[in-house]
Amino acid sequence: MLTEPFVTDYCRANIWLVRGRDLDMLVDTGMGICPLAPEIATTHRDASSFGKPLLAVATHVHLDHVGSLHEFAWRAGPRVEAEFFETMPDEATYAHMFRDLPSAVSELPYPGWRSADYAIEPAPLHCLLDEGDIIDLGDRAFRVLHLPGHSPGSIGLFDERDGTLFSGDAIHGGLLVDDMPDSDRPAYCATMRRLIELPVHVVHGGHADSIDGARMRQIAEDYVSRNEG
Repeated sequence: MLTEPFVTDYCRANIWLVRGRDLDMLVDTGMGICPLAPEIATTHRDASSFGKPLLAVATHVHLDHVGSLHEFAWRAGPRVEAEFFETMPDEATYAHMFRDLPSAVSELPYPGWRSADYAIEPAPLHCLLDEGDIIDLGDRAFRVLHLPGHSPGSIGLFDERDGTLFSGDAIHGGLLVDDMPDSDRPAYCATMRRLIELPVHVVHGGHADSIDGARMRQIAEDYVSRNEG
């Protein structure tokens, strides 16, 4: 797990590097305040990864998950939101919210940096992901789950063999956001009901610490109870 430690808590997302036998997978790419690709290439990939392809997967198009996506040569993301990756418009990424934050970062990435200048580079997708698609790393595989609610196209990546779920912002141990312009609470409730039934062992989310399956189900049940009461 990687993160951007000097980005404000609200926008600081988890970035997950998953090594596979034949393919490595990067789940989400943070805000893009500083280049991410060099960190992946020099710090977080061992000798076994040299020459191996890397697939960068965006769980959804919000700013804190796609900021460095353009740095990677092979990109995947949800088909439902695919058009937005072409231009990264503010109405889909919400980049304008970060520009307006008074304390966007606790340390400047370089002299003269201003949050008011923040922009996300377009990152057209090479692979459009739908419900049920499989990302095969060679020694493990992840099934794509469409988990709408936080955003229309939100996806999770589920290893059905060992119960590992990379959930993006669909569910995690922090504050769940369901009041963005593109959020849908009824859809979110349906996603939560689905997650309750999944044999998940551990959840690696887009924010906060990882949680086990029991905690995930509790969070999902609480959400449904609050919103469908």
